[in-house]
Amino acid sequence: MIASGAALTLDDVWVAYDGKPAVRAVSGRFAPGSLTAIVGPNGGGKTSLLKAMLGLLRGTRGLVRLEGATRGQIAYMPQRAEIDRSFPISVLDMVQMGHWRRTGWFGRMPHEATQRSLAAIDAVGLADFARAPIATLSAGQLQRALFARVIVRDAGLIVLDEPFEAVDARTVGDLLRLLDAWHAQGRTVLTVLHDLQQARTRFPEALLLARDVIAWGAAERVLTPENLVKARLRLEGLDDALVPAEAGP
Repeated sequence: MIASGAALTLDDVWVAYDGKPAVRAVSGRFAPGSLTAIVGPNGGGKTSLLKAMLGLLRGTRGLVRLEGATRGQIAYMPQRAEIDRSFPISVLDMVQMGHWRRTGWFGRMPHEATQRSLAAIDAVGLADFARAPIATLSAGQLQRALFARVIVRDAGLIVLDEPFEAVDARTVGDLLRLLDAWHAQGRTVLTVLHDLQQARTRFPEALLLARDVIAWGAAERVLTPENLVKARLRLEGLDDALVPAEAGP
């Protein structure tokens, strides 16, 4: 079990595709043990920012500093659309991928790791589906399996991209309780969300992004009607000017 969450500091982070800005001049800090909703209009750069923080994108400028963990100790859940469900693996196989940093891709899976994987699958309510192919799962069941993989990572920093999108209400409630448990354990959790009510009621912190940072801090101060209108107008008003040559380090 991890002792405390990691901290993540962003200093003038830019992301561009073909010279066009997707994220502009983002600076701020996700404090250890914080639970933060990242929200904003479609096309506002939320997923791009996540991937930039994780070192998964080219065209990123600026500094991303991780404290209290290494990149290999981050648990990342991409959007469900990025999961190839046609790949012939079981739920257990997919969850055990969460151990790869310890075992290697082709290492023999220790019995203890398999037992931890089965316990994680049980914890998300999929004990009867451990041997089922992932192609047979519903959207909600697949999300539960992805959360089980996060559990076995046992990470101090957890990064989730739209984990509740198109998922039934019961599954959302169960998975939100998992987030609450991680937060209570002192883990740092960043979650891209579209549901503003969830963000207001379940997340102490929020980052409102419309390519630029509109507001970042306590959720009740960030997710105001005025800021939400500002985010929409900011995104609509942005031109596609090239990223300035002097931006970033």
